[in-house]
Amino acid sequence: MGGFFGTVTKAECVTDLFYGTDYNSHLGTKRAGMATYAEGEGFMRKIHNLESSYFRTKFEDELPGFKGKAGIGVISDTDPQPIMINSHLGKFAIVTVAKINNTDELVKELLANNMHFSEMSMGKTNQTELIALLIVQGKDFVSGIENVFNKIKGSCSMLILTEDGIIVARDKWGRTPIIIGKKEGAYAATSESSSLPNLDYEVDRYVGPGEIIRMRADGLEQLRKPNDKMQICSFLWVYYGFPVSCYEGRNVEEVRFLSGYKMGQTDQSEVDCTCGIPDSGVGMALGYAEGKGIPYHRAIAKYTPTWPRSFTPSNQSMRSLVAKMKLIPNRAMLQGKRLLFCDDSIVRGTQLRDNVKILYDYGAKEVHMRIACPPLIYGCPFIGFTSSKSDMELITRRIIKEIEGDENAKLDKYATTDSPEYKELVERIRARFGLTSLRFNSLEILVESIGLPKCKLCTHCFDGSSCF
Repeated sequence: MGGFFGTVTKAECVTDLFYGTDYNSHLGTKRAGMATYAEGEGFMRKIHNLESSYFRTKFEDELPGFKGKAGIGVISDTDPQPIMINSHLGKFAIVTVAKINNTDELVKELLANNMHFSEMSMGKTNQTELIALLIVQGKDFVSGIENVFNKIKGSCSMLILTEDGIIVARDKWGRTPIIIGKKEGAYAATSESSSLPNLDYEVDRYVGPGEIIRMRADGLEQLRKPNDKMQICSFLWVYYGFPVSCYEGRNVEEVRFLSGYKMGQTDQSEVDCTCGIPDSGVGMALGYAEGKGIPYHRAIAKYTPTWPRSFTPSNQSMRSLVAKMKLIPNRAMLQGKRLLFCDDSIVRGTQLRDNVKILYDYGAKEVHMRIACPPLIYGCPFIGFTSSKSDMELITRRIIKEIEGDENAKLDKYATTDSPEYKELVERIRARFGLTSLRFNSLEILVESIGLPKCKLCTHCFDGSSCF
């Protein structure tokens, strides 16, 4: 994935920029960058690799070198950013949260039009530079950004730092969020509203799908009205959103709690307590405990936030190591207990496999699992929230292939809650990991918990529904 933060202030912006960008660190683990603009001194940019350290440790010593009243920062799981461009639109820096599925096609088209690429990442085109080159084909920033919307297959939200403020543009379908915050003498735009409170910003507005706004310290100027239709990613609330963040006015932790509460009210399990798999399973488990009327216990704890998310690394051995090392079971709270664990999702099964074995080894009598969302049946073509290169990395697809001989067979039936195919899929997953019982939340409960109409949510990974 990735997240960004930008701010325009009447005073120096560097402190807000540094901490605001850092508050997006849970969204990416590979690279980070910041750029500022100071009148009379121009643009300043730094980019660092995060795979061996953290944003703060990489940038803290360099802060005195940044000056200005406007700046943008990004935490990225893709290419080095920001990109600096000098064009007929003027000089600008750009950061993106994007997934482009037709990169090769677009690169070929631009090269045929005598354009060139200078920012290569491991021999591949830097997608943020690609987006920048699509923008400069326009007569102005609005038409250039619309060119991006029309040309790419996937999604793209962006911040563009210019000599006249920051241009904020959300993906045309609104698959990723942008929230604008306001305080006296300053505005900020960010992927996570959790970036705002400790910097004294109040949420001013949620940028609409396809909306383009110019942000200056003294106000906002709408350059393009939002589109009527929206397909914001429902997985925001399930997994990668920070608990105190809000998207479209719906708080992440509240949604997780409510989905757990609804499941707890109807679940027939007989257990001694419920536990959350840190971090994103905790809110659901607290809701489940209240809905079920049983205690919440912390039988497993996360040692440190320094371990990346277990399905983020592309290497299987590293995913297995991460899944094992970041969570520590508490034998005293496990021994002889019938435990029900809540987790956000099952993607590859990396974390679940190792954790269940450890729980039994530490004396758990029964291990039940409840999942906040439906089974992930389809890979995501819109947002890069995993490093998966193939749908066959999903445990659901591997099991469907075992059953049907074809991983693409009867997907609609396997995605339908309580169909015979669905029940067989869930039972196979349960048996594979030695769980006492396994249950997934239904899509209906997830949508109801989020509180937005289903037509405004992207649920492609669960049911294959799409808007392109």
